[in-house]
Amino acid sequence: MEIRNIAIIAHVDHGKTTLTDAILKQTGAGKEGVSMDSNDLEKERGITIYSKNTSVFYKDTKINILDTPGHADFGSEVERVLCSIDSVLLVVDAAEGPMPQTKFVLKKSLELGLKPILILNKIDKPAADVDKAIEGVYELFLDLGATDEQLDFTTLYAIGRDGVAKRNMEDNAVDLCPILDTVLEKVLPASGDNLKEKPLKAQVFNLAYDNFLGRMGVCRIYEGSIKNKQEIIVKDADGKEFKGKIAKLFTFEGLDRIETKEASAGDIVMISGIPEIFIGQTLLDSAEGETLPAIDVDEPTISLFMFVNDSPFAGRIGKFVTGRQIRERLEKELEVNVGLKVDFGDGARMKVYGRGELHLAVLLENMRREGFELAVSQPEVIFKEVNSKKCEPFEEVSVLVPEKFSGAVIEKLGKRRGVMTSMGTEHGEVRIMFEVPTRGLLGYRNEFIIDTKGEGILTAVFSHFGPHAGEIVKTELGSMVSMAGGKALGFSLANLQERGVLYIAPNVEVYEGMVIGNTSKGEDMEVNPTKGKQLTNMRASGSDENIKLAPPLELSLEKALGFMREDEYLEVTPEDIRLRKQFLSENERSKNKRTTVKAGE
Repeated sequence: MEIRNIAIIAHVDHGKTTLTDAILKQTGAGKEGVSMDSNDLEKERGITIYSKNTSVFYKDTKINILDTPGHADFGSEVERVLCSIDSVLLVVDAAEGPMPQTKFVLKKSLELGLKPILILNKIDKPAADVDKAIEGVYELFLDLGATDEQLDFTTLYAIGRDGVAKRNMEDNAVDLCPILDTVLEKVLPASGDNLKEKPLKAQVFNLAYDNFLGRMGVCRIYEGSIKNKQEIIVKDADGKEFKGKIAKLFTFEGLDRIETKEASAGDIVMISGIPEIFIGQTLLDSAEGETLPAIDVDEPTISLFMFVNDSPFAGRIGKFVTGRQIRERLEKELEVNVGLKVDFGDGARMKVYGRGELHLAVLLENMRREGFELAVSQPEVIFKEVNSKKCEPFEEVSVLVPEKFSGAVIEKLGKRRGVMTSMGTEHGEVRIMFEVPTRGLLGYRNEFIIDTKGEGILTAVFSHFGPHAGEIVKTELGSMVSMAGGKALGFSLANLQERGVLYIAPNVEVYEGMVIGNTSKGEDMEVNPTKGKQLTNMRASGSDENIKLAPPLELSLEKALGFMREDEYLEVTPEDIRLRKQFLSENERSKNKRTTVKAGE
């Protein structure tokens, strides 16, 4: 049986997973109501976080499909996958056209010499402009230095939600067969009789973890075949090698992994029994075999500290609260999350490096759902030296806003050292492109939502490390800090809501030093949310009116990381997310401020 290996790549929300689910359903490999986005967080957020393998059988051919994340924070998932396949389906929204993260994933594909197949999705949108979208894709290919062969790409038109595609706009769309037929025509077979007879050569491009089988490697077999219980040689790119024995061998069929006795060249398999296995390693059946080129993964751009929660409410809810338990959980995460790096230090404060705020927020969200309780510091960017110059990460930012809000966005990003690179109108809205230091974007998304009244769309993708941009002026919100402990009362909150936005509702327990809201003036304010109304036996006309409280702003992890100030910690528990000052009492904060000023002198 012939094998084709492809990956589906696209910007966030351009329809990769919907299209993959429809292909699975039409080929009989999918199950009703079951999606490729199977993780709880993926279902809630409507985005792909982890790359996944699946396969379908079509016209006596096995097509291995790898669904990839569209968000740049999970770019390490995309980079590994692209090294193991022979072509990509580039999905582009017919209305939005190519977006920053389209550029990111396409750039990786072209650098590896892959020839994409373009699928213009969502052609039924009222704002869809097929000709403009194709023109945008051509320009993007040229900007990225595509070869003449890569520029000669095939274009298909689809409505992924309805499960239909066609080769030409004027054709009738019935099903997704045009996509599958194009894959058979344009993608070279990964398998071949001559390859099967050669010695084993396979490479690990992804990792998985099973509570019973331990760490497992997902591999592409380039030459030869691999058998269950086989003894193999595992080689690193730097020449290190060790022996291992395969305990179990799996192939992919639809959304299931199927145990098998043997798999041959061209197939994608999962193996268990080698706990030291890692991404980029080459699997061989003899020590004389040559290693395959290493798989490079982009380095992290931001970091934060994780440590044991020591607030007055510590240990009330969490199941795992000790430094040892947090360390073990991070060690387990490193087994499969190659975009993450951790400096464990002395074990008390662990520095965690990630690809962006969302990357780290997803890790924290998974940990709190598992019962972990911990505290984290404010995220900060990672600087590095390039040619003896201090450099920092920059991001390419795309903003789509109604024209009346464009001035506020340009002004704010300008203060944050953003440089506008282009500006144009799209269907009555303004599309503005910026190059902004990652430092300038930290905490900006919350401001952006407020400035555009929720009508703007902001997407960012890591661009490059550039010279340090200098001081950045942020219009930070101040913090409303509780000066007392106890239960918050509606009477007090009604007065406080006039000063800013509250994070808590009445009857919520607070402690001294806890941040209960923000102030628009940008300065911290000491408040007492537990103060009740003075009760007397006298009634006054008009003083007993009903209290009207606005709903509090619920803190999600991303929002809290954005609101957090330099002198604050984020308390993460299975049930609550709280902001707090590093020094809880006002005396301690004043004392620390004086010490810091003296040290600065």
